[in-house]
Amino acid sequence: MTDFLVQHQTLLRFGAFAGLLVMFSLLEALFERKARSAKRLQRWPGAFGLFVVGGVVSRLLVAGITVGAAGWASAHHVGLLNWAQPLAPLFAWMIAIVALDLAIWAQHLAMHAVPVLWRLHRVHHSDIDIDAMTAIRFHPIEIVLSLLYKAAIIAALGAPVGAVILYEITLNAMALFNHANLRLPPWLDRLLRAFIVTPDFHRVHHSVEMAETNSNYGNLLSFWDRLFGQYRAEPKAGHARMTIGLEAFRDRHDLLALMIQPFKNALR
Repeated sequence: MTDFLVQHQTLLRFGAFAGLLVMFSLLEALFERKARSAKRLQRWPGAFGLFVVGGVVSRLLVAGITVGAAGWASAHHVGLLNWAQPLAPLFAWMIAIVALDLAIWAQHLAMHAVPVLWRLHRVHHSDIDIDAMTAIRFHPIEIVLSLLYKAAIIAALGAPVGAVILYEITLNAMALFNHANLRLPPWLDRLLRAFIVTPDFHRVHHSVEMAETNSNYGNLLSFWDRLFGQYRAEPKAGHARMTIGLEAFRDRHDLLALMIQPFKNALR
């Protein structure tokens, strides 16, 4: 399993991401949850531009750092899971994936709580609609910092290489899913959100109301927010009437505006 994931990780990552991005974008047209406030052409080019720039910058600066950290930890017998040997591989993978998800949840909370980090992360939150393309709208500096943080956690944890690759593929897939502007049957949303983050669950987090923005930080597993008291079931205005985005950034969504946004003065 590990050998397969390592040998084919580029194809698996790109194939899953590209395929799901197209699939969710098409499904949004058929099962739209919330009416759009702007045309796609006003928002999508800037988001895609950030995705390209972020990909280039991360490859130049920190290419393969997460899988590399896992390989280094294994080779040097570093990290909690390596010290706790012998562990059944499946058990080690499960612990690693759950622990990584908690670490990413904590990082997300910090991106909102620390002012200098919020300046970067608000690029993501300034999207005035939320759909699958919002999942790729991250500032390149945030992407690099996130990869460095994740690599440090992976090394400290001693996460298996295969578990890291599987988690990253799953996390990217879930980001596309929970940002998608999809209308799920209420019974299905209730069932899924007991375990994972659904589109309705995450949409609350993109509300213009800061009390709602500062909630529902989950990425993959939904129970972290309940456990740490950060969960909101629904937006106060309801999903159909809620306003998405940030009050201070509602006009420009081109690549240049998004790149310089962290350096602009705005309270939120």
